[in-house]
Amino acid sequence: MITGKENLLQSLAEAFMLEKGTLLFYSEASEKATHSDIKKTFRELSEWEKKHMDYIQFLYHSVSGDMEFGSFEDFAERTESPFTESGLPIRELEEKLEKYIYTDESEALNLALKMEGKAYNLYNSLAEKAEDSSARVVFKEMVDQEVNHISYIKKMKARLGEHKHK
Repeated sequence: MITGKENLLQSLAEAFMLEKGTLLFYSEASEKATHSDIKKTFRELSEWEKKHMDYIQFLYHSVSGDMEFGSFEDFAERTESPFTESGLPIRELEEKLEKYIYTDESEALNLALKMEGKAYNLYNSLAEKAEDSSARVVFKEMVDQEVNHISYIKKMKARLGEHKHK
């Protein structure tokens, strides 16, 4: 797990793996959701995580000076990502998701909110601890992205609440 003591390249590789784990979780959640708005929300969240991965990959290549995309793509393909950026194991989250998708999909959104809150805390902590100033900038950007995710999920929860009360 990232501690903030890594150099920028190590931090980017770790962040990439966490983003990949989160993308895998949101993709799975989108496939399992039955409510079209929930399905759409998880699909959009997974697309955002893919953009984060692309951003991190671009930064990695820019910093390393290695514009050879093959080596990083090999890393991306081969790397297992058992954790999400929230620090929670994908398997544990999938078990919770399975229960929520069939009982109360708004609880699935609560789970996503919890994940994004933990990711916010992780990246915020890393931004504060980062010894490498470039890593600090990257982590602050990730904090901003997590704020956007939290806001998006809250809006969807509000919309769902409106539908239930009609």
